[in-house]
Amino acid sequence: MARTVRFHEIGGPEVLRLDDLDPGEPGPGEARIRVDAIGVNRAEALFRSDRYIEPVKRLPARLGTEAAGVVEAVGSGVTGVREGQAVSVVPAFSQNEYGVYAERAIVPAAALLPRPEGVDAVSGAAVWMPYLTAYGAMVEVGGVRAGDTVVLNAASSSVGLAAIHTAVRAGATPVAVTRTRAKSARLLEEGAAEVIVSDEEDVAERVLALTGGRGAEQVLDAVAGPGVTELGRAVAPGGTLVLWGAQSGQPTPYPGFDLGMPALNIRTYTVLEITRDRERLRRAAAFVSSGLRTGAFRPVVDRLFPLQEIVEAHRHLESNTQVGKIVVTVAR
Repeated sequence: MARTVRFHEIGGPEVLRLDDLDPGEPGPGEARIRVDAIGVNRAEALFRSDRYIEPVKRLPARLGTEAAGVVEAVGSGVTGVREGQAVSVVPAFSQNEYGVYAERAIVPAAALLPRPEGVDAVSGAAVWMPYLTAYGAMVEVGGVRAGDTVVLNAASSSVGLAAIHTAVRAGATPVAVTRTRAKSARLLEEGAAEVIVSDEEDVAERVLALTGGRGAEQVLDAVAGPGVTELGRAVAPGGTLVLWGAQSGQPTPYPGFDLGMPALNIRTYTVLEITRDRERLRRAAAFVSSGLRTGAFRPVVDRLFPLQEIVEAHRHLESNTQVGKIVVTVAR
């Protein structure tokens, strides 16, 4: 039996429960892993409260798409990973089908990446989703180039920090947007060229001032909602506003007409575009792995929680006070 986090009703962090379940045997194309560490993501809090981009189909439901551990068994047809291998699980599947908040979990083998030498379980659970998301949005989708300006809101999140590091590695200029001054110094330490405090400053006006009136070639928006119109003003002609999150929970207007129909590209994006495409995932994994080897990339871990404190971990996530990744560890 394995302790497994499930929720039997929709709600806040308090609905999370630890149930003893038999993880079973992996089927064709699947692997069972011994989970050592789990990356906590905003998507899981949204799924738990049934506000995610896909609805909860049945209860009780599992949670989690990012973890690190060791392969215990593989099903038929599995290649690329083997029993006893240290791996990371990347978000490549629906939480209606699989979940890694557990001591042991079955996942699609296609969602496993071999863990690079020297990357421990906590780092292996903290590094992939942020950097795969940032790489996909900025490089695969946005085509970031040296000399570009990239504006990042929710910049203190794990993806925001990874996007800062990715922009720097690409030769672009990262401009971080945060609500209060509390995290400004840390964002500058992480490599942001400038920090805009949205509660105190006009974001678009500041971006235009920083770019000599041109605007940013890319704006990565994790919040969506009514604020997209303001962010649209900050985009350079022909630039792209990438919506990769919807943390506001509010309807998101199309800003093109209100802004006078500028040459504005708007695109939604999720990391699944990378993780469910074998060739894109290969390129992304190579990009991230090389960044880890050179030290350009590193996991930024905010706080560790043991599995039995999963409720507290989700409460901390929803406090929005963290800088970087929340990781849950699984004791043996």
